[in-house]
Amino acid sequence: MVAAAETTLQGLLEGTKQYQVPLYQRTYSWQGHQLERLWDDLVRLAEDRVENPKTTHFIGSLVLAPSPNNGPAGVGVFLVVDGQQRLTTLSILLSAIRDHRVATEDDTHRDRLTGQYLINQWVPERRLKLVPTQADLDAYLACVDSSAQAGGGEVGAAYKFFRDRLAAPAAATQVKDLEDAVLFGLALVSVIAHPDDNVYRIFESLNNTGLKLTQADLLRNYLFMRLPDRSKTVYDAHWLPLQQRFNSTELETLFWLDLVQRDPRITQGDTYARQQARLDRLGTEDDIEAEVRRFGRLGRLLEIILHPDKEQDSDVRFRLERLHAWGTTTVYPLLLHLLDRRSLGTATSAQVASAMRYVESFLVRRLLIGRATANINRNLLSIVTEMNKDLPVDQAVHAYLSAGRKYYATDADVRHAVRSLPFYTNGRASQRSLVLRWLEESYDSKEPVSPAKLTIEHVLPQSMGPEWQRMLAADLEPHENVIEVHDALKHTLGNLTLTGYNAELGNSPFAVKRVDLAKSGVRLTRDIVACERWGRPQIHVRADALAERIINLWPGPTGPTVDQSEVRWDLMEAALSAMPAGSWTTYGDLAALIGTAPQPVGNRLRAVPVPNAHRVLQAEGTKAGGFRWPDGRTDDPVSVLKAEGVLFDQHDRADPGQRIDLDELAQLTGLAPDELPRRLPQPRPGDGQSLAERFTEQLGVLQGPVVAGATLTLLDRWTEMGGTLLYGGGAETSCFLMARERGHRDGDIWPVTFYPSGKVEVVFQHMASRSPYDDVTLREQFRQRLNQLPGVSIAAAKLTLRPRIPLTVLADHAAASALVEHLQWFYDQAHLSEKADESLTDQTEPYSL
Repeated sequence: MVAAAETTLQGLLEGTKQYQVPLYQRTYSWQGHQLERLWDDLVRLAEDRVENPKTTHFIGSLVLAPSPNNGPAGVGVFLVVDGQQRLTTLSILLSAIRDHRVATEDDTHRDRLTGQYLINQWVPERRLKLVPTQADLDAYLACVDSSAQAGGGEVGAAYKFFRDRLAAPAAATQVKDLEDAVLFGLALVSVIAHPDDNVYRIFESLNNTGLKLTQADLLRNYLFMRLPDRSKTVYDAHWLPLQQRFNSTELETLFWLDLVQRDPRITQGDTYARQQARLDRLGTEDDIEAEVRRFGRLGRLLEIILHPDKEQDSDVRFRLERLHAWGTTTVYPLLLHLLDRRSLGTATSAQVASAMRYVESFLVRRLLIGRATANINRNLLSIVTEMNKDLPVDQAVHAYLSAGRKYYATDADVRHAVRSLPFYTNGRASQRSLVLRWLEESYDSKEPVSPAKLTIEHVLPQSMGPEWQRMLAADLEPHENVIEVHDALKHTLGNLTLTGYNAELGNSPFAVKRVDLAKSGVRLTRDIVACERWGRPQIHVRADALAERIINLWPGPTGPTVDQSEVRWDLMEAALSAMPAGSWTTYGDLAALIGTAPQPVGNRLRAVPVPNAHRVLQAEGTKAGGFRWPDGRTDDPVSVLKAEGVLFDQHDRADPGQRIDLDELAQLTGLAPDELPRRLPQPRPGDGQSLAERFTEQLGVLQGPVVAGATLTLLDRWTEMGGTLLYGGGAETSCFLMARERGHRDGDIWPVTFYPSGKVEVVFQHMASRSPYDDVTLREQFRQRLNQLPGVSIAAAKLTLRPRIPLTVLADHAAASALVEHLQWFYDQAHLSEKADESLTDQTEPYSL
């Protein structure tokens, strides 16, 4: 670079010049917060220049390069290497000022501002002073020409923003001063490269930091740098349709999927570097154009994966819709490969649909045996590179998934799991709901029930009343107790169904539930309704029937494979090892976690040294009568627990608030990871409600008016203090109180999640990996604050878990007000770093691209 000079927008635009944004630049993308900041700075600058006309405000640099395609004599043509977002914004702003002054004053401003700063009126072949990217050109022309179409896309949004600000009463007397500030008060540094410099390399060195441009942007830029003679033709014919079809995140996904089919180890963060290295080996423009064409073809296939309704074959569409609903994006490389094979004629639609059915079976059966996430990404990403290409594609997929220890559950595994494992705590809630809905659909009911209205119902309720206790007691063996049998049965698939009456059913006796379930129209409930009572024998009979249906619906692995039905003692040891001091659990909780009964757990702990076995007590919190240390120790386990911080009453019963229950054991072992929900502001398909409305409706149905009203008031207070609300996409619509959202420089963070069924989950587990709450002292302060609420006692041992507070706490007005104060404290702590930075911010900091 050989020339740099400070200038103003007037100096930059006056005269016969043209600034071209190269095709390798991304489209215009300034958002509201950037426009707002520019406007605020302009208003201050205009006010300051009234007092001192020499006042300026520096807004950054502009890197230009002489264009290889020179204009007519007297026209200086430059490529905008860096700073096009800033220059485009200021040109849009001048158009808005011109149109405002024409509308409120007179028409002389049109020719003056347009002719001096927006067009070269005497050189029609180089008419525009700024030529944006092809995708933005029409919207920008509409602004420059004061067209009625001004208002499309991001360019149009910026134009409308400035028109709205200019029309506000506060700007009525400032318009002339604002124009003066834009043209003469904004200072830029113009840097002009040497004609022999490699313009794209300059651009890449300025922007290849991962901060300003996405990897899709950088790859586009690289491709069109390699097409100096055909760039516009290839861009218009092949790239622009691709760019219009996808947003930048989806484009990046496309380029990553292309790579991962060759090497499953490639991460999305390496997409640009690995694609560039691959493309560097191509020598001619023909090769590069062929690659752009290939990306266009793969893009059309990815569009079908992202939007299955665009698929023409009904069987393929059906399987795509199911895998899309499952939500595992690591299956995308295989789906792209399958559709590509079909497009090339090496696979039929029937084979593609069959291959996807095997993948669906693999996922469902893993979920049933509690292995939904174990090595799932590696297994799915490796299918394309490791499957046998000599077999038909569906057979190749089936054989790959069946080989090795991939936890593709056998029929025996399924039968054992459906009877014994806590299905309700496995995997994601949305996936559990899908399995039940797909089972319901398998009955081919003539009057199908809308799945959006259905929720998962525990027939044997999660909390038992006296009638349920008597029903279970009738089937007890001599060594069993009701609580342990209830814990072992309640979350198993045999005890679960779908209903639209979840709120009404609650903990009702079985006689009441039978009547309501009979009215639901759900085929899954018929075998339940046919029973006179609902105890362990009936649950097991139904579980066995469901297992056979599952085996017929979702085919298992080929040939002999490792049987996963053995008791998961390794999982029990992992859970006990992860239990913190000051906590305890029960034999029944551990048994439910690993799919066995309490008695075998007790036998195992007496015979085999296991970490923290002394932290396992009976359901009522007392030491088991037959407890002994397997290594010969003689000290009293209750004394050890007291020394670790567990509180006991006068009857030597452990504090129930310090108990780690089944759900929390699952959290400790990572069996049921809770993911921040997708942002879904739009209504669900077939449902006129937004997620916020759905949450409010469920809250009103499941809670009384006092608790529901107090909850909504608290949510309003949260948004008033600056937080946002994010809603989950499960059958029960949860509400996350976001103190910081995704995309925040410090990452997302939230203190609690509200569930309409009656709990407030305190997410210490998530806070522990997010600043500033990765400092345990802050989490401890938050715990102590919450424990000031009446009826709340969160044990210190749960600082790495997600303990629950009953929603009914909010029925007490004083408690609700106190909780708001504690949430305000949490929010303030989450934003301390920003406040510190604000005090140091230099108001003349240049704008970024």
